[in-house]
Amino acid sequence: MDRIVVIGASAAGLTAAETLRREGFDRQITLVGDELHLPYDRPPLSKQVLSGAWETDKIALRKDADYEQSSIGVRLGATAVGLDTDARVVRLADGDKISYDGLIIATGVRPRLLPDGHDLAGVHVMRTIDDTVALRTELATSSRLVVIGAGFLGCEAAASARRLGLEVTIVDPLSYPMVRQFGAEIGGLIAELHGGEGVTVRTGVGVEQLIGENGRVNAVKLTDGSQINADVVLVAIGAIPATEWLAGSGVSVDNGVVCDARCQAAPGVYAAGDVASWHHQGFGEQLRVEHRMNATEQGMAAARNLLGANTPFAPIPYFWTDQYDTKIAAFGHLTPDADVSVEQGDPAEGKFIAHYTRSGKVIGVLGWNMPRELRKARGLVAESF
Repeated sequence: MDRIVVIGASAAGLTAAETLRREGFDRQITLVGDELHLPYDRPPLSKQVLSGAWETDKIALRKDADYEQSSIGVRLGATAVGLDTDARVVRLADGDKISYDGLIIATGVRPRLLPDGHDLAGVHVMRTIDDTVALRTELATSSRLVVIGAGFLGCEAAASARRLGLEVTIVDPLSYPMVRQFGAEIGGLIAELHGGEGVTVRTGVGVEQLIGENGRVNAVKLTDGSQINADVVLVAIGAIPATEWLAGSGVSVDNGVVCDARCQAAPGVYAAGDVASWHHQGFGEQLRVEHRMNATEQGMAAARNLLGANTPFAPIPYFWTDQYDTKIAAFGHLTPDADVSVEQGDPAEGKFIAHYTRSGKVIGVLGWNMPRELRKARGLVAESF
């Protein structure tokens, strides 16, 4: 191969490009991103950046000079709109075409939107630096925030806004915050955590419409007929894999780019990060993981396999969330059908380890303010493979 193209100037994309260099690939590498920012770290957006504790330059993954030193070509503000896997060509929105011998797709996800209401001023999503700065600017002159969606992003943003002194309400149609990620037992504790900080948690009820006046949002109407006044609304109802540009390419798409166990989606085409859906041999099922550690690990795996390593990618997923002074972290695959039991510590004391078991096997472990003990418990998940 003479030319490898990475679509997605993300953590996964950058890691893939740097891994290619470390593994000895000394030919042309082009990293293509649709934002105008060099690759940066996304987890701090909903916490340190939104709260104003950090400025955006602090989350850059590399210095500008690093790209020149590693001879990685970067094209920013360039959106991929098509792929021809037979001709091995990527088409860009500006009409340009980039030829490749090997391709790594790391385009990530885009925010899911409500059916309407996003044209109102004061309604935000949060995926990029620009999204976060825009929301932070509005929070500085607002007093009431409604967060629609109680997943990772919604709960973290709610915590940041509450610490800034705003009146915050979280709304979600499911029974508890983060129930999809951690189950009802942990979700109930997260609801108590936010309630204890003064956040109003409205679960089990959906959003009927966003209400505006003079082009700006001023309330959220819920499906039970109630209404919540708002100066600002954050819509955090999940994300959709950024795969539209692959239509007609021959690359299979189903909740992400469908890959085999080695992250290969088609001859010469691999995928990594939030956009990749691959067969995890350890768990015996197709996974798509939207977490920071997976972006790094899968970026490395995709690059090595593109170069011929032929190694299945079967990590123990690791993910975390920081809310107020609480750190919740987990290893494994925490499925909704798992049984959850506290094995160390005590939820009442704010420190514990929980096991997630299925068919007698530990498929996941979660730590609530017990990082050292959690790392020790990780081995139980490895034994279940």
